[in-house]
Amino acid sequence: MQTKLLKTRAVGMTAETSIIVTPEMTVGHFVAGMPKVYATPIMILHMEMAAGLAIAPVLPPGYVGVGMSVEIRHLAATPVGGKVRTFARVIGVEGKSVTFEVEAWNDHGKIGDGTHRRGIVNVVEFEKRFGVPEVLA
Repeated sequence: MQTKLLKTRAVGMTAETSIIVTPEMTVGHFVAGMPKVYATPIMILHMEMAAGLAIAPVLPPGYVGVGMSVEIRHLAATPVGGKVRTFARVIGVEGKSVTFEVEAWNDHGKIGDGTHRRGIVNVVEFEKRFGVPEVLA
């Protein structure tokens, strides 16, 4: 993979996701007795999905970005039925590592922000390295 190409084309690229919070996305779904509001791990998942979408157009076939680190603040709750938009913007590329600025917003304002780093990998080689069995179609 040409990391120079990634570095020159990816910085500044953006993407977003948009979802409606379902009961299965709440902390109360995962932990008994907790509030039925948008769970932090699900918010991070949606931020990671936006980050993956942001760089997908510049990756060669068979390559993806996998999560390496997150530093996220969850600033406000969103109830079931609330709309959440997550945004990711590439702010740096170092070798096969891409850093993103990420945010999440609901209809009332910003609910999360932080940084996220993804490593660029060849899916087949990555799975082979970790012993992921091939799925037969």
